[in-house]
Amino acid sequence: MNERDVELFNDSIERCSCKPEFLRRFYALFLASSDTVGRKFEHTDLQKQARMLKTSLYIMMLAGGDTEKAVHLERLARRHSKADLGIKPELYDLWLDRLVQAVREFDPLCNKETERAWRSVLQPGIDFMKSRY
Repeated sequence: MNERDVELFNDSIERCSCKPEFLRRFYALFLASSDTVGRKFEHTDLQKQARMLKTSLYIMMLAGGDTEKAVHLERLARRHSKADLGIKPELYDLWLDRLVQAVREFDPLCNKETERAWRSVLQPGIDFMKSRY
């Protein structure tokens, strides 16, 4: 991840976040992508979940490569581990693919560079989460 990726990611998330439908669309895509995902969210308040996701995206951006800031990511990883929610590592790739799909739909300036930036910024956090399963 480099400064340009962070800048593109940040600008894009701001454009997407100003539309309340963005995270609703992401969850619709994600839940429809797998029966496993659908079951994991059966009893979830998706409005609350969307607020937590927005915060988590910033945590992942800030923690990428910075061990001091990774303490917040460690908390997320513990919550998602097999000892708690049991989010299997392969679901993170599906999560990222559906998130980028929603970005393509809601960011009018999204292009291949923007998509790459989302993946680049979030991948270190995803790798961290997977490693803590």
